[in-house]
Amino acid sequence: MREAREELLRVADGLQKRLTDLSDDILRNPELGLKEEKTAAKMQALLKEAGFKVESGIAGMPTAFRASLGSGSPKIALLAEMDALPEIGHGCGHNIAGTASAGAGAALAAVLPKFLKPGSGTLIVLGTPAEELGKGKIEMCKAGVFNDIDAAMMVHGSSKRKVVKNFLGLVRINFVFHGKTSHAAAYPEEGVNALDAVILFFNSVGLLRQQLRGDVRVHGIITDGGKAPNIIPERAAASFYVRAKDLLELASVKERVINCAKGAAVSAGCTMDFAEVGDLNAPMKINQAFANVYRRSLWHLGLSEEEDAPEKSAGSSDIGNVSQIIPAIHPHVPIRKGINIHTREFADATCSPDGHRALMEGVKALGLTVLELLFEPGALQAVKKDFSEASD
Repeated sequence: MREAREELLRVADGLQKRLTDLSDDILRNPELGLKEEKTAAKMQALLKEAGFKVESGIAGMPTAFRASLGSGSPKIALLAEMDALPEIGHGCGHNIAGTASAGAGAALAAVLPKFLKPGSGTLIVLGTPAEELGKGKIEMCKAGVFNDIDAAMMVHGSSKRKVVKNFLGLVRINFVFHGKTSHAAAYPEEGVNALDAVILFFNSVGLLRQQLRGDVRVHGIITDGGKAPNIIPERAAASFYVRAKDLLELASVKERVINCAKGAAVSAGCTMDFAEVGDLNAPMKINQAFANVYRRSLWHLGLSEEEDAPEKSAGSSDIGNVSQIIPAIHPHVPIRKGINIHTREFADATCSPDGHRALMEGVKALGLTVLELLFEPGALQAVKKDFSEASD
C-alpha cells in the first residue's frame, strides 16, 4: 500500500502540466449542460490513452460516458462534472472538478496494474453532464448506472478545504392561478383577480417560514402577474423552490407550501393548479466513514481539513441522488479564500496558480482514497456499514 501511494503521487506529479492544461482549456471553451461535446471528448481521450475502456452516450445523454479499468469487485467510481454556466462560464469550477476525477483516473491507471491483482477491483470514471441543470446524475441513477458500483466520489473547488459537504433536497413547483378578467376601473366588481391570489400566496409562505426548521429554505418568484394595470389578471403564476436536508421534512414542507397556495386561491375566489418541475434533487446522505478515508488521504499529503464553524446546508446538487443509492462524498478543495462560486472571479481563479494547486490536491486526494478502498477491505466495509445505518 505504501509503495502504491508513493507511485501514485509520483505519476500525478508527472501528469501535472497535462492536467492543468486540460483544465485551462475547458475553462476557455465552456459548454452548457448536455452540450459538453468537446469537454467530454477531451476527458475520454485522456482516459483512453491511459488504458480505460470508454462507453459514450450512456443513460440517454450524448455527453455522458463510462470509462472502466480493471475487473471484478469492488467497483469504485470517480465522477467528472463538465458543464458550465450561462454567461459566466466555469464560475462553478467544473473544469477543476471534472479534470480532477479524470486526472486521478489517469494516474491510477499507471499504478493499479502494478499493485492490484487481476480481478480484484474495477476503477470507473463517469462523465456526468448537466449538474447545473440538476439532471445528469439523476438520469444516470434512473438508468441504473450506479447499481453495480460500490462507492463514488468527486471533488469541487471552493474557498476552503471541506471534507463533508451537505446538500439540501430540492423540489421545484410551478403554480398557476385562474381568475376572471374585467376592466379594473369600470367594472372591478366583475373580475376575479388571480394576482391577488399570488400575493396572498407569497404572504402565506412568508408567515409559514416562522415555523420552519433552520435548514429549510422556501423561495419563489412571480412568473406572470398580468398584462396591464387596467386589466384584472385572469391568470397569474409563480415558481417556487422548496429545500430541506432530509426527505421526510422536504415532503412535509412541500405539502404545507401547496396548502398555502390552495388557501390563497380560495381566499381570492380563484382556482389553482400546480405541477412539480423536473426530478427531485435528493439531500446528501452523509457518510462519515467515507469522509474519514478522504481525511486520511489529506494526511498523507500533509494537509488537514480547515477548522470552521459547522457548515450550514445551502445549495442542492444531483450527487445527493447518488448518495441515496450508494456511499458518496463531495469534498471541497481550496482555491482561494474569500471567493464565491458562480462568479466570474471564481472562474478566473481556476486557471491561476491557486487553481492549479487545488486541482492537483484533488487529483492526489481522490487517487489515494481510491487506493485505500481497493487495498484495505476494512475501509470499504466501514463505508458500507455507515451507509446502511445512516438516515436519509
